[in-house]
Amino acid sequence: LIILPTAPFLWRFVLKDYMRERFIIFLDPQLDPLGAGYNALQARISIGSGGLMGQGFMNGTQSQLHFLRVRHTDFIFSVLGEELGFVGALLLLLLMLIVLLRMVRIASLAGDSFGQLIATGVATIILSQCFVNISVNIGLLPTTGIPLPFVSYGGSSLVTLFIGQGLAQGVALR
Repeated sequence: LIILPTAPFLWRFVLKDYMRERFIIFLDPQLDPLGAGYNALQARISIGSGGLMGQGFMNGTQSQLHFLRVRHTDFIFSVLGEELGFVGALLLLLLMLIVLLRMVRIASLAGDSFGQLIATGVATIILSQCFVNISVNIGLLPTTGIPLPFVSYGGSSLVTLFIGQGLAQGVALR
């Protein structure tokens, strides 16, 4: 309620030019299809071209022909959607759901509140990163650079998630 009346002021005086451009391109990537809107458009094309069963592992045209620029990090879900199709994307979501349910179970069985907080925190991190990454790939959120947990290429995110998983498994053992 506070942001809505102040939006014109924020748009004119607070946001810098590149921030306004990102917001406009997020609303309509077709305004700059070869520049700022390129990745968002290619991600949607990639997911859509996968169909029900996908084009086959390592056979995706958008990803293998490098139309999708950062396919191994920010847009890995688009690659999976193209190569493995809707079924493969659902399988990935099912695997993430299993990990999340395991974290919730660990939190519910934890003997102390600290253990509950650890398991709940790990589950929250995984859920929020999955939500943001997949939302970016299907065009619901602007491009942010959040990796898909356990799937995107990158060392620091993967190490952090493994540490979180290890802490949660330690809570489960206790």
